[in-house]
Amino acid sequence: MAFVQFSQVSLAFADRDILKNVSVNLATGSKVALTGANGTGKSTLIKIMAGLMEPDSGERICQKDTRIAYLPQSGLTHQGCSLLEEADKAFEYGYEIQNEIDSIGEQLKSNPSNTDYLLERHAALLAKLENSGWYRRQALAESVLIGLGFSREDFSKQTQEFSGGWQMRIALAKALMQGPDILLLDEPTNYLDIEARNWLEVFLKNFAGGFLLVSHDRYFLDVTVNEVYELFNGELKCYPGNYTHYEKVREVELESLMKAYEEQQKEIQHLEDFIRRFGYKATKAAQAQERQKQLDKIVRIEIPETLKKIHFTFPPAPHSGQIVCRCSDIVKSYDGSRNVLDKLELLLEKGERLVVAGHNGAGKTTLLKILAGVDKNFTGKIELGSGVQIGYFSQDNAETICGKQSIIDYIESIAPLELIPKVRDMLGAFLFRGDDVNKTLDVLSGGEKTRVALLQLLLRPVNLLILDEPTNHLDMHSKDVLLKALKDFGGTVIFVSHDRGFIQGLATRVLELKPGSFRNFVGDYEYYMERVAAEEAGTVGDFTFATKAQSAQPRQNTPVSGDTEKSAGALSWEEEKRIAAEKRKKEKAIEKVENDIAKLEDEIKALQEQMGNPEVYSNGEKAKAVQSQISAKEEELEKLNSQWEELVSE
Repeated sequence: MAFVQFSQVSLAFADRDILKNVSVNLATGSKVALTGANGTGKSTLIKIMAGLMEPDSGERICQKDTRIAYLPQSGLTHQGCSLLEEADKAFEYGYEIQNEIDSIGEQLKSNPSNTDYLLERHAALLAKLENSGWYRRQALAESVLIGLGFSREDFSKQTQEFSGGWQMRIALAKALMQGPDILLLDEPTNYLDIEARNWLEVFLKNFAGGFLLVSHDRYFLDVTVNEVYELFNGELKCYPGNYTHYEKVREVELESLMKAYEEQQKEIQHLEDFIRRFGYKATKAAQAQERQKQLDKIVRIEIPETLKKIHFTFPPAPHSGQIVCRCSDIVKSYDGSRNVLDKLELLLEKGERLVVAGHNGAGKTTLLKILAGVDKNFTGKIELGSGVQIGYFSQDNAETICGKQSIIDYIESIAPLELIPKVRDMLGAFLFRGDDVNKTLDVLSGGEKTRVALLQLLLRPVNLLILDEPTNHLDMHSKDVLLKALKDFGGTVIFVSHDRGFIQGLATRVLELKPGSFRNFVGDYEYYMERVAAEEAGTVGDFTFATKAQSAQPRQNTPVSGDTEKSAGALSWEEEKRIAAEKRKKEKAIEKVENDIAKLEDEIKALQEQMGNPEVYSNGEKAKAVQSQISAKEEELEKLNSQWEELVSE
């Protein structure tokens, strides 16, 4: 079995311990998430595992011939060849084996004395080459590239033509195609849209080797890993189970830690107060010195900055009409020949939380810019409802936050006069505390810029939030806080996100875009995914899109359970809404019946236990009464089971 093992690894930067006696064992079949707050040393640990950094102390043991593939967070670029040619470099291992096979073949021609050894080595190399996927490398390359979002038209493009995000996708594709024994992936989902993330989930589930990855996408981790390593104060601790299970266990541990920390802080405060009051009084000097000794002996519990939580709520949404926005015949083209948006229709009602879904290039960001009034170069009509006030967040806006101004000066310069006294408190809620408020905009990380951009949305009340990738660069806790704030927001939300857990927690409706076409789904994201999966499996409707030009064309639909169901694209807004309401009503009815069944089964079980009581079975009257109750409840249970089957079949 291939493995890589680290024992008692330590590393310090200046006077700060990054890793303290860390031990890790990764082997074939390991499915591990590495977690910890930003700045705790996750990337450093991965680099040591990959053999790219040397620790100050400790031991690294690697099984002979174990192959490790490593993907950093960012910074990789490719140039000088086509995409397929670059992908082929991932099979360098196979080329090396093939070269050795060819060399042995040449040696065998001269009838050497070690023929048996060469033949044995030749056979072993052929087997290794077969297992490496060498003979299927072209099909594998195409499959991985398409899975990660590249098109066949991209295969012949020069790699330098791709942007930074796509450059990292190329690097990820090469890491996966190497067929390594151990995969080390540092934030592999950062540059992936949701479709590529879904494909990567399936790949990792089926991956034969072991992997360790860092990600801030909870859903992605839950479906891919079965073990979580947390790096906390330089120490590494293992938690079996998926990420959600880890969070539950860790929450209990952190409550105990915080309680111990608070108690210790009270003790420290008490000792310091005594020393400060009596340290200079001759009559109390000895006692003060004794208190100082006690204070010096205390082993301080360190609470990282990351345990200080971001918390905020949006200002109350001003009143607006029931119809928030109506889009009619929206057409947008960048080159004049291909419409990114083609006759798009959208009716948005108050309180809805609409997610715009679709592959890269489908027009999601374009639509949000048009709705926000940033892009006015389109045809069609947009009508905002009565009293609608828009707040817009985009990743572009976050990246434009730069300059020599301090954070506090920047926020005060754009805040309304009445909010200026509250700016420091608002910054504190977004984890900019103490001297952090004096950081200049130029030195902020991506996550810090995102937090500043979100803070800007709190500076004036709005009732329509338009958010383009608001979770990028946020850690999991910050995402959770943002999700709660948006769910509690009294207005309407339109958003784009590649974080499936965030979408599932927020969206009440889905607008699906493909270049030049669109569909509305009245229902949450889970319903949308189920519907699309059913269409792809051919069990419901066809994959037709709702554009005005197509709506008049006849459609062929696949029968469902003896009925004919319209394509989702052909359904009117009112009909989609009615179907979704009926679905929710039946789901609630099923849940109620299931609860009633469980309650009845418990009651029957309790009565049957009574029948085993000597006081009951020895008394004919009591036994008869209990048996009568059991029979009545069993009859009721049979009716409920029939009712449940009928509801489920519907």
